Amino acid sequence: MKKAKQPTLADSICDLRSRKIKTVFFNQINTLLDWDKISEIIDTHYTKGKSAIGSSSYDGLLLLKMCLLQTWYGLSDYEVEYRVNDSISFGYFCGLTIDQVSPDHSTLSRFRTAMTKVGAYEKIFKEINRQLEQHKIIVKTGAIVDASVIDTPLKPKGKTTHKVTEDREDEQEHEVTKEYAKSVDKDASWLQKGGKYHFGYKKHHVTEDEGLVLGVLTTKASVNEITNLDEVLDTADLPENIPLKADKGYQSKKNENLLKKRKLKNHILKKAKKNKPLTQWEKKFNKRIGQTRFKVERTFGGIKRWFNGGVARYRGIEKMHTQNLMEAMCYNLYRSPGIIASNCKS
Repeated sequence: MKKAKQPTLADSICDLRSRKIKTVFFNQINTLLDWDKISEIIDTHYTKGKSAIGSSSYDGLLLLKMCLLQTWYGLSDYEVEYRVNDSISFGYFCGLTIDQVSPDHSTLSRFRTAMTKVGAYEKIFKEINRQLEQHKIIVKTGAIVDASVIDTPLKPKGKTTHKVTEDREDEQEHEVTKEYAKSVDKDASWLQKGGKYHFGYKKHHVTEDEGLVLGVLTTKASVNEITNLDEVLDTADLPENIPLKADKGYQSKKNENLLKKRKLKNHILKKAKKNKPLTQWEKKFNKRIGQTRFKVERTFGGIKRWFNGGVARYRGIEKMHTQNLMEAMCYNLYRSPGIIASNCKS
């Protein structure tokens, strides 16, 4: 009698038809991730909510899973509390039994604040990516860099009287922000892009060639991403001798030398100069690189479309960095079952 074949990770995910069915998707994520490794990181940093006997009132992993649900479905703290209590699939994903009540919105908010202060979300993001790389979902054969503006609703009212930095120009000195109303997010700044004024932040992504996020940097909107490429690349653990792709705005002597120093191949789009148009070779080079480089823009678009991202939910640059990390985690995880399924077919 033949021994039954044990299902592999790929089998358990490829056999499931749709990530849009909540229970199916949650099962895929639970199959994919080793939550124990992630719990170890959380337990190292999350010490709030201790009971009289010294144990946490709520498990940190439960609260992180609520943060994931919140991002995937574009929910507020109040809404995710309600949904976890109301939905069997949400509660099951969080590890709650039918008679258990979820943490309230204030507990979730305190958890996010405590984890943000110690930089724990960065470590969780790296651990999840490590596991995705182990499953060959993330493959670092190339990298792409780009930035996207995030508007905040906590902006000054009325006519803009402050100096505004134009996109891709060096940051200008802003007037003293103490004249801003208390309701304004003073960590944010003005930017003019495409003839429109923005007040908020920029998120800088390093992705691999399929658009999965490897590194995240958050700055105020007026920061010129072309001048801080070194800082952006520090967020991603890139191997040597892979190509780094970016749009032509990143092309500069400083960045060219930086890529040489980091032993990365310079695949930044070529830029025409005054009285020096692009050669035929440079046009072909740009066309070929553009066939992959656009995928970082697809990442930004996917986060906006799937998770209602692209708008600041919190006040201050630290919490905005947490939002950007959570959206990157959720994007990578949301795409992971589909990538495994496509690998099975090939």
